[in-house]
Amino acid sequence: MLDVIIALMPCVVVSVILFGFKALVLYATSCAGCVLCEYISRKIMKRESTVGDLSAVVTGILLAMNVPVTLNPLIILFGSVVAIVVVKQMFGGIGQNFVNPALIARIVLLTSFPSKMTNWTAPFAYLSGSADAVSSATPLADNSNISYLKLILGAHGGCLGETCAVAIILGGIYLMLKKVISPVIPCVYLGTFAIFTLLSGNDVIYGLLSGGILLGAFFMATDYTTSPINFKGKIVFALGCGILTFVIRTFGALPEGVSFAIIIMNILVPHIETLTLTKPFGSKRRTAKNG
Repeated sequence: MLDVIIALMPCVVVSVILFGFKALVLYATSCAGCVLCEYISRKIMKRESTVGDLSAVVTGILLAMNVPVTLNPLIILFGSVVAIVVVKQMFGGIGQNFVNPALIARIVLLTSFPSKMTNWTAPFAYLSGSADAVSSATPLADNSNISYLKLILGAHGGCLGETCAVAIILGGIYLMLKKVISPVIPCVYLGTFAIFTLLSGNDVIYGLLSGGILLGAFFMATDYTTSPINFKGKIVFALGCGILTFVIRTFGALPEGVSFAIIIMNILVPHIETLTLTKPFGSKRRTAKNG
């Protein structure tokens, strides 16, 4: 978990530079809310405290990365309760939740507060102090009108942690070098999405650098608890994430499909692991005894 926090730091720093002190407030509020919810819920459930494993901090950072800087801190506190209490602790705590807590919290906030969750701010708007500088379209809603350079550097509207591609990729590379995550899921996820985007005649690079696909591929689809543990299962899981992301982005009412794609595949993980489980060499099939 500490390695994941370190890997997320480039995104945190860049988002604070792009969107100002309010971004730091949201990160702090989200992390404090998640840690407090975990501490209180474990006390009420008379279970050993797990605050020290830092998983609640990771959830708090990821949750903040999935919201716009204009969001009211009280709303992100509500998201913290959903992520930690409902999704994580009510299912037994770390390692027991079957879906990603931060993504479920984002979906709940998006459906509960749609206008507030899609109120994007242009980068460096806080420097001008002008109300006219607040409203900004995301790359997915801007119909390919943002340059590749701006997408790479994060100079566009969007959620806190999904704008700067280079910061996300650096964090992902760090996790792979430290062997915290396997490259299988992010590579297959992004590759599948790229192939379908290419076949559809759309801009592959623009699609990969836009929205939350990089953040999802490196930091949320790779969650140990909610992704398959065997190699074949990881491939099937990542293929599903890539295909669903493409389908939702292309044909769905919402411009982004990463959260929904990963959650759907999280739910299917037990079935994926059953179907892709490797049979031990030399094992015999069990048969019922007659009589």
